[in-house]
Amino acid sequence: MEIKVGDVVQLKKKHPCGSDQWQVIRVGIDIGIRCQKCNRRVFLDRAIFERRVKTILTTEGMSSC
Repeated sequence: MEIKVGDVVQLKKKHPCGSDQWQVIRVGIDIGIRCQKCNRRVFLDRAIFERRVKTILTTEGMSSC
C-alpha cells in the first residue's frame, strides 16, 4: 500500500468522537495518524494500519514546476 504523509484515509471503524477520517502524519515502521475531527494522534503498526484502511480519500500530490 502506497501511503504518504498528508494523505487522508477512511478507516473501517469510527473513532469515539464519531469521525472515521484520519490524516497521515508519519510514515515508517509504524504509521502516525491524526483524527480529522478531534485532532487525536494515534500510532499503529503498518500491518494493522493496512488492515484497518477502508479507502484513501485524498492523496497529497507533488506538483512539478
